[in-house]
Amino acid sequence: MKNIFLVFLLSLTFTTLFAKKVRFAVDMTGQLIDSMGVHISGDFQDEAGYPADWESGTTHMLQDPLDTNIYSVIVDIPAFQKYEYKFVNGDQFYQVEYVPIESRVGYLFNDNRWLWVDSLANDTTFVGAIQFSQNAPKGLTLMRTVVDMLNESAIAAEGVHVAGSFQGWDAKKTMLYSFGNRVYEIISYMTTGEYEFKYHNGNTLTTSETVPAACALNGHRNFGLTKDTILLTVCFSGCSGCVLGLGTSNYFLRERAYLSPNPSTENTRIHFQDAKTSHSFALLDAAGKTIRKYENIIENDFLIESENLSKGGYFILIDNENHAPTVLKWGVE
Repeated sequence: MKNIFLVFLLSLTFTTLFAKKVRFAVDMTGQLIDSMGVHISGDFQDEAGYPADWESGTTHMLQDPLDTNIYSVIVDIPAFQKYEYKFVNGDQFYQVEYVPIESRVGYLFNDNRWLWVDSLANDTTFVGAIQFSQNAPKGLTLMRTVVDMLNESAIAAEGVHVAGSFQGWDAKKTMLYSFGNRVYEIISYMTTGEYEFKYHNGNTLTTSETVPAACALNGHRNFGLTKDTILLTVCFSGCSGCVLGLGTSNYFLRERAYLSPNPSTENTRIHFQDAKTSHSFALLDAAGKTIRKYENIIENDFLIESENLSKGGYFILIDNENHAPTVLKWGVE
């Protein structure tokens, strides 16, 4: 009996120490809300107690009584993890939002939103109510900071951070996440304006980089934020990327697939841009009913015929294996 109690106590302690409340919220201003309500789908659902990850109709978001355009849900999930997700206007995958490039995971043609939960503080992580199919909460602008740590002999146990005028120069507040290759990044939301910042290999003032004079202002990096922006990838303590000639975030900026022409008066072509050797997708009407299925397509460019289709809007639902499906919208005129 004592052993059973000890296992229970250890399990409870582990859950308490590593659980973190996270509030996901979406601003649906200007959207016609589906009769099934607003949902969120992501790879956090299983850990939050829902039946499975990437289910589009199980995690319902509640309308805010003070601002009826805002829908939110609070979940309890492990900290120090990266989560991917999308908002859904309805309860079907074809109703997922279009995620702008600046907000995407971006690697391997992954078009999900992402969030790095970097704190066990006794509060609720909340980045704000992001506008549906847009980059940031209303009145704010996205800035994605990216640093390459390739030339550093070691990464501090405390992690890589950014400190700047947009967050009070707090070296402990903003931890970056790496998708791999020792490139670290984070998304922040702020008003437009001029900002100064530095990267830290650790979380104290003494762990900051030394910004070369050629790209420094007051000894800091600086950027004039006028629109949603992915900053250039720079080497820690450098003015450009760690690899000669690397000056941009070259892992973004391509869709997994696109349609052309779109809209079209007749047929359209779907163009696949990933490394897969075959693809499967479905054609859905505006109500979400599957009209046709296409499986094991080996061509990178494939003709979708509009024969027997009425004028109007359609959805192309591309199987994404273990991730949220990619949804393209097609207009037939």
